[in-house]
Amino acid sequence: MSDEDDALQISPVPAPDPATKASEIYRGIFGMPTYVTIPTTDLSESIDFWTRGLGFFEQFSLPGRLTHMRRQAFQDVVLIPLGRSDEPSLVSVTYACGGSEIDVIAKACSAIRPGCVTGPTTMPWNTIEVEIITPENARIIMSAGGEPDFRASSYMPPMKQVSTYPEPFSPS
Repeated sequence: MSDEDDALQISPVPAPDPATKASEIYRGIFGMPTYVTIPTTDLSESIDFWTRGLGFFEQFSLPGRLTHMRRQAFQDVVLIPLGRSDEPSLVSVTYACGGSEIDVIAKACSAIRPGCVTGPTTMPWNTIEVEIITPENARIIMSAGGEPDFRASSYMPPMKQVSTYPEPFSPS
């Protein structure tokens, strides 16, 4: 496998397409390759927002101590009652979603917390994104792939011109 193989074949996220529907939820247990821990002052409010607004579900909970939320396989967040930032974070977390979900998620989040959504915005890297500021002041980006011909010759050369491939890491 080269570093430019089509990795869509190993991804739990469907191929980019504005009409892509949501992947099925996955309740299985697996070694999570990455997850985000977000502090909150109101665990119940956060669980409600992440469930009704962003489409996550409670995977596991230690009442009053932490709640592990999941949207799709490898889209996990752990909410912990430790406080919250006074201002929205400069750091964002991006979750992939289907193109048909962008407006649904934006409307659901806006209904729960008016003014928390920016977008949708078409990005130069061929995604459509909405930015959501959660009750914890976390900056969440929901990102859907753009047109299905994103690998077309008209798209890839400009992307390769602006990208840099660092040398592979090799420990000394």
